[in-house]
Amino acid sequence: MVRQLTPNQSEKLLVGTETGDDAAVWKLSDDRALVSTADFITPVVDDARAWGRVAAANSVSDIYAMGGTPLFALNLVGWNTDALSTDMLSEVLAGGDDIAQAGGFVVVGGHTIDDPEPKYGMAVTGEVHPDRMMTNAGLKPGQALVITKPLGVGIITTAIKNDQASAEVAAGAIESMCRLNDKGSAAAVAAGATGCTDVTGFGLLGHLGRMCLESGVSATLDVEAMPFLPGSRELAEAGMIPGGTRRNWSWIKEQVDAGSHDELTTLLFADAQTSGGLVLGVDPGEADQLVAGLINDGHHAAVVGSTTEGSGQITLD
Repeated sequence: MVRQLTPNQSEKLLVGTETGDDAAVWKLSDDRALVSTADFITPVVDDARAWGRVAAANSVSDIYAMGGTPLFALNLVGWNTDALSTDMLSEVLAGGDDIAQAGGFVVVGGHTIDDPEPKYGMAVTGEVHPDRMMTNAGLKPGQALVITKPLGVGIITTAIKNDQASAEVAAGAIESMCRLNDKGSAAAVAAGATGCTDVTGFGLLGHLGRMCLESGVSATLDVEAMPFLPGSRELAEAGMIPGGTRRNWSWIKEQVDAGSHDELTTLLFADAQTSGGLVLGVDPGEADQLVAGLINDGHHAAVVGSTTEGSGQITLD
């Protein structure tokens, strides 16, 4: 569908639709550029305020994935006024405001429509230095791959919807989804990263696969090094795998050499995330220090692979 749109030829558009990146980037001057994105989701948890936090963190993540700093946001709301109270909507919006305060940006308005299925998110505007932005096409051969949050959110939220997740497992997933990617982004930029994306609906394999294609590299992932949320593997074994995760694997599997790893492992790596972490490439000499700093700050970051010259292939080692 996007391919049918007329390409924008402006020299000020530094990042558009061509590379499937996380946000658009518009150059204002030699040292300033605007970053713009929009995202909204349906409920993934039961608590209204927690959903607001998750949705807002998910929306602003695209700014951080570009190496940017958010400035302000507009709320995007679809609400079933016949079935849901306005008090509940107030809680959702309060959750969004919690994230805005934590991220140092402001919510300046928005738009609401009647909708049979509730939806919430934000359109976020930020800024980035044109010479220090990170993009889908910025990976380089010989880099270490770092992930800043564990996988497994899609599996756990599916279990929450089916009353199969324990309170402890659900709380772990909610905490991860509400954690901002601001410090991960700042650490990546400081370490010299130029290739980065956030892991969301298309799963790690989908998002990394697109990065590899756009960057002209291939990647090897260390299966044993990959962090997963507590309880996610057990819930996957019990059948709590979302349809989006299976679609992700069907879409990306021709690009992946899974070796001897079983279907469950491939689905865990393709799991559709909401407000996931960043995956990025850095010089191997920078990777351990970057990860150590994030772990010290409470993140569950890890070095999970490496890149080589290639044509987009991902190998599970």
